[in-house]
Amino acid sequence: MFLPQLLAKTAKGEKLVALTCYDASFARALARAGVDILLVGDSLGMTVQGHATTLAVSLEHMAYHTEAVARGVAQAGTGAFVMADLPFGSYQASPAQAFEAAARLMAAGANMVKLEGGAVMADTVSFLVKRGIPVCAHVGLLPQSVNLTGYRAQARDQTAAAQLLQDAKALETAGAQILLMESIPAALAAEVTRSLAIPTIGIGAGGDCSGQVLVLHDVLGLTEQPPRFAKNFMPGADGIEAGVRAYVEAVKAGRFPGAEHQF
Repeated sequence: MFLPQLLAKTAKGEKLVALTCYDASFARALARAGVDILLVGDSLGMTVQGHATTLAVSLEHMAYHTEAVARGVAQAGTGAFVMADLPFGSYQASPAQAFEAAARLMAAGANMVKLEGGAVMADTVSFLVKRGIPVCAHVGLLPQSVNLTGYRAQARDQTAAAQLLQDAKALETAGAQILLMESIPAALAAEVTRSLAIPTIGIGAGGDCSGQVLVLHDVLGLTEQPPRFAKNFMPGADGIEAGVRAYVEAVKAGRFPGAEHQF
C-alpha cells in the first residue's frame, strides 16, 4: 500500500489501525487480521532485545527488522503499510544525516519513516519530504528523550499544551503526512486532530485521533506491567490473529480506547 491509498481511508472517515511489528511471521498474521499500518518500532529494543529503553537500537537493527516485516507483508498479499522508526542518533544531527538513514529504511521496504520531536525537526521533515520520503512526525512522550522526561504523560499544563499544538502545526506545514501523539491528554489530542488536515494516530491520546497504535506485545498480553493506555485483546480469542482482529474491530468501531485508557 502506498501513502495515497492509506490517506484515502481517513478521507472516508475510517479509523486507521496500527501495531508494532518486528518479524515476517507476525507481519503476515497482522496483515491478514486487517491491520492498516505495521510500525517497525524502535520499541524492539525493549520487546525483542530486552533493553530498558529504545536508545540501544541501531540503524542496522532497524533495517534488518524492516526487511523482515516487508517480506512478511508481501507474503500476506494484503498491501499493509510499513512504517519504520528512525532510531536514536540516526537523524538528529542534520537533515542530510536523516536522509541517509531514511533512505536505508526505505530501501529495506518501509513505505514511510517516523521521527521524534517538535518544531525543531521541521527542517528535517521538509528536507525528507522534498526528496520523496514520506514522514510521520511524533510528539508528546518521546521515548528517545526518556532521560530528560521519564516515561510519563506530557503536555498536561496549559503552556506545554500550547507548545505541542504549535509543534504539530509546524510539522504539518513542513510536510509531515501523519502525526503520532503519545501519552497526552485526550482533550488536547482532540484539539490537535481538529486543527490539522493530516491524520493523527494516538497511543495514550484518547479516541478522537484519526487512528490508534499499540505495541504488539501489549495487545497479546505479554507485557508484565503494561501502560494504562494499553489493553490485552487475547482473552476470549482462539489465537493471535483473532486477538489482533478484535483490536482492529474495536478501533474501527470506536470502542477502543475507552475512558480508562486515556489521560
